[in-house]
Parts: sequence; structure tokens; C-alpha cells
Amino acid sequence: MDVTLEKTGELEGFVVVKIEEADYADRVKKELKEIGQKRQIPGFRKGHIDMNQLRKRFGNEVKAHVLNEVSADACLKYIEDNKLDILGQPIPAQDEEIDLNTKDYTFRYEIGLAPELKLDLANATLPFYNIAVTDQMIDEQDKNMRQQAGEQVPAQEYAERALVKGSIMQLNEDGTIKEGDDAIQVTDGILAPFLFKSETEAKKFEGTKVGDKVVFNPFDTCDGNEAEVASMLHIDRADIEKARGNFEITITEYIVNRPAELGQEYYDKVFGADKVHNEEEYRKAVADMIARALQPNSNQLFTRQAEDYLMDTYGAGMALPVSFLRKFMLRTNSEIKEEDIDGVVERNIPAIKWEIIENKVAEQLGVKVTEEDVKAAARSYGMEQLQQYGMSHMADQMLDYFVDNMLKDEKQRRQLVHMAFNGNLFHAIHNIVKLDEKTVSLEEFRALVATLNNATGEQVAAEETPAE
Repeated sequence: MDVTLEKTGELEGFVVVKIEEADYADRVKKELKEIGQKRQIPGFRKGHIDMNQLRKRFGNEVKAHVLNEVSADACLKYIEDNKLDILGQPIPAQDEEIDLNTKDYTFRYEIGLAPELKLDLANATLPFYNIAVTDQMIDEQDKNMRQQAGEQVPAQEYAERALVKGSIMQLNEDGTIKEGDDAIQVTDGILAPFLFKSETEAKKFEGTKVGDKVVFNPFDTCDGNEAEVASMLHIDRADIEKARGNFEITITEYIVNRPAELGQEYYDKVFGADKVHNEEEYRKAVADMIARALQPNSNQLFTRQAEDYLMDTYGAGMALPVSFLRKFMLRTNSEIKEEDIDGVVERNIPAIKWEIIENKVAEQLGVKVTEEDVKAAARSYGMEQLQQYGMSHMADQMLDYFVDNMLKDEKQRRQLVHMAFNGNLFHAIHNIVKLDEKTVSLEEFRALVATLNNATGEQVAAEETPAE
């Protein structure tokens, strides 16, 4: 067997496989024997048909099959042994049906080669934007944290985010309290004005105190959500139409959140025992917490700008085997019409160039993806989903279940592998390039992101508020 590369251009050519009878004869004979042993052939007992009969009945079929497999395997082995960086897969270029009565054959496989790239990432300089943590951010985070660590206590006057307790009575149209068996009355009602959809309804409770009466409309508080109205008034959803109109609550108590006081007990609860000892250390720890929460935004912006740099530097003048790509796409996608192929190739060129670049970068920097990387990506994605649906408190119970199911689904697993690969790739780029680090305000960072989004039409996220 003789296998050679016949180039027809800088990035296109043929792998030519020349096969002699000795390269395939034994394999043809072996497969014919297997047919005789395993198939039930009319007129013969299984395993008792001679080779001449097998050749007569199945010879051409088996020979054609073996020739295709032997030549294809030889082509792929040549590509692997010679480390040819090809795009897509080799395309068999047999113009006419082969003559099975001859002994020697030549098979040609058209290939498209990826262009060579000389990367110089160690001398590249890329911007990296850190978001400045301000005193206002620290104050807001401190307020949120102390509220979360605080306790619910009774109060005599309304306060921000207070729960309002009291008796709720249905009113007639003239404003008098409705009486009778069909009147809706709740002796142990609880309202949360800070959750009302209507600002007008919520404002009715501002400045109130125990003993005051407030007239409100349950349907207006929640945009007519029947489930919320039924829960508020302790009625069945079947009776919801009876609840339209105004109600009056006589306030008996407020439940307010008393924020945790600064002190060692609180510091230990939030940051762990003996990590923070005074207010100065506490504010620094909060600032560090906010900085960590904002860091993914900086990393995401860096990732996008690094990709743009690589595409501008190595993709702008990159040549591609366009003729091969046309044939490959037509062959592998039956939905593409020949008259549309030029437009299809043109639209796919940026993605093809990026795939070539990222593979070259990964090869140069030794980027690999381990099973642990994939599991970590799955856990990160699972946590995001739980947080999105307000279920972060259930993470310990549900995260392992989420991860397990995602890893079992082949499509999701491929996506997670790609996610892990991207994370490792840009982490490696971050470590090798020179960073022009700048610290900007949150507003300046958002402006940078907006400019990039407007220029490209693609979205890069920007943190709206520091994470709690």
C-alpha cells in the first residue's frame, strides 16, 4: 500500500491511497468465511458452503466493502501519522464506480487544511478592568447582611419592610363593614405592604401605628393574582369573586426586622470564628466580599476582549480552503441548496476561524479538560439555576441531583465540556498575556460593556448590584 499527499493548493489537496491485492485479500477471505459460518444460505447447511460459492454469491459485495474500509482507514492513519490539521472530514473523491474485476486500486480523498498560525501570546497586552468597591456599596451590603442576620420583633409603628398584623373586614360599597354569613372576615390577617405590586396601596401603611385602620383593595395589591388574594383573605379560590372591593384592617401589631448589631458574635457568624475583630476589619472583609462577587464580570469582559483581540490579530488575514468547505457543507447537510452554498460558507467563516484559533491556543498552552472540570462547571451552572428560581437555600439537597442528571444527558454533557474548556482556555490566556489592569467605577464598567454590545450586537453581562 502506498499513501501520499497530493496538494492542489496551499490549503487543499488529496490523500491518495494506492492498494494492491495483498492489502485486502486476506480480509476479504476472512469476511467471506464469517458469512459462510453465520448466515443461513438457501441450499446449504450453515457452515457447509465452500469458498468458491461464497465468492460467487458475495464476493463483489464484500470486496467493495473491504476496499472502502481499508482505503478510508489508510487515509485517516496517514493524516494522524503526519499530524495533518484538517478541517471537517476527508471527502471520498471517486468519480466513477470502481471495477471489482481488477486487483489494484487508487482511492483519492479530498481534504482541507487548517492554516498555520504563529501565536505570540506572551508578548500580547490586554486590558483587564476591575470594578472599584465604593463606600456606598459597602454600606448597602452591610445593611443587607445585617438584615439577613437580624431577628423579627414586634413593633408599635410601621417601619420599612414591616409585616402588618390585624383583623381584616370586608366593606360594603358605602364603606361600612359587611356583616352576615357571606361576609369575609379574617381575625388573624397578615399583610406585607413592601411586596405589594401597587405603590399606591403600599403607601397607605406608611406612618401608621397600632390601633389605626387602613382601607385597601386586595386585588390591587397583587395585580389581581387570585392565588395571592385567596391566601391573603384565607378563602378558597372558588370564592374569589366574592372578595372584590375594599377591605379594612385594624392594626394590632407590626413585625419588623431588627438588624444584627455589630460585634464579635455577628462577625463570627458571618465570616467565621476569630476572622474579624472590629468595624475596620469588618468593612474590609465586606469590601473583599463585594470585590469577589464583581470579579466574574471582569473575567467575562476580559474573555470577550481577548476573543476579539485573537480574531483581529490572527483571524483577519486568515486564508481558508473555501472550495473544500463548500463541498464539505453540501455533503454533510442535505438541507443546503447548491445555489445557497456561498452565503452559507460566508456566514460560517467567523466560527470556523475562531475554532481554528482556539484549538491552536489550547494546543500551545496545554489546555485540557478533566472530569473534575466538567463536574465543577455542572455545579456552577446548577447553582445559577437554583438561585434564578429562588432555591439557593436548597442547594445542599438538590445540587448533587442537578449535577448527576446533567452529566447523564449527552447533549448537556457536551455543553458542560465546552463550558469547562472555555473557562480553562481563557484562564490560561489570562495567565500568559501581559495585563493592563485598570480600576473603574461600576458606571464606567457598564459604559464599556454597553459600547462593546452596541459595536458587536452580542451581549456581555454587567453586574447591576453587588451580590449579597
